[in-house]
Amino acid sequence: MRAYEDWVVLAENKGLKISQVVLLNQIEELEIPEQALLERMGKNLKVMRESVNMGLSGNRRSVSGLVGGDAAKIEARRKSGLTLLGAPLSGAIARALAVAEVNASMGRIVAAPTAGSCGVLPAVLLTLEEILGVGETELLSALFTAAGLGMVITDRANVSGAEGGCQAEIGSAAAMSAAAAVELAGGSPRQTADGAAIALKSMLGLVCDPVAGLVEVPCVKRNATGAMIALTAAEMALSGVKSAIPIDEVIDTMAEIGQQMSCSLKETAQGGLAMTPTGRKIRADFL
Repeated sequence: MRAYEDWVVLAENKGLKISQVVLLNQIEELEIPEQALLERMGKNLKVMRESVNMGLSGNRRSVSGLVGGDAAKIEARRKSGLTLLGAPLSGAIARALAVAEVNASMGRIVAAPTAGSCGVLPAVLLTLEEILGVGETELLSALFTAAGLGMVITDRANVSGAEGGCQAEIGSAAAMSAAAAVELAGGSPRQTADGAAIALKSMLGLVCDPVAGLVEVPCVKRNATGAMIALTAAEMALSGVKSAIPIDEVIDTMAEIGQQMSCSLKETAQGGLAMTPTGRKIRADFL
């Protein structure tokens, strides 16, 4: 079973970044040259950019009509200068919604780690590109950091809403994004672990309760809140705030909580928001 602590210790001992350790591991395990792996990750980043731009256009609508156009609303408010959070953070919200809306409208996205949580990582990375002025090389490295944590999560727990609730989807995406953000901002391997742990702890117990059984409500908007949690966790870790519980133990706890959850709260649309009066009405109207 993989452990993120192993990535951290190896990186510290060799004076490397988490992304470098993960890349070296994948070169060895997959027997694929470094350049080929970088090109593959570059294609993922390209799709993320395209999904953001597509969603921000405001032209995407899901078949149900429940989702679409909200990313463009946030972006318009951001450009007006009226935002409460400042342009960068409002941009993160808009980007997260944009990608999730593209997914809901059957567009092309990168599952990061799932389709339902696809907006978190692109939103965080492309927002930091704007804030920090980093280039393509740094963004690709950050994606490998996120992927390294994702591998650990899938080994120790899972990223499926049907198995672990939304904590396994949006929670994992937030943790992966926090780790990537910390490294992108110059944090240490240990700080990536703290950032990931803080983010995931903040989302433990989150249920998967899609209204009408669609990955739309409340899923799309949770991508935006997941991005905000990731950035908050990264900021804390970069400031020297530590997680009292190590990331691997937080992941294990997420798995245990998922096992304890009722099946009605794990993507079955039989509980949570899906069973509110409005949720029932939406389902009846849609079906």
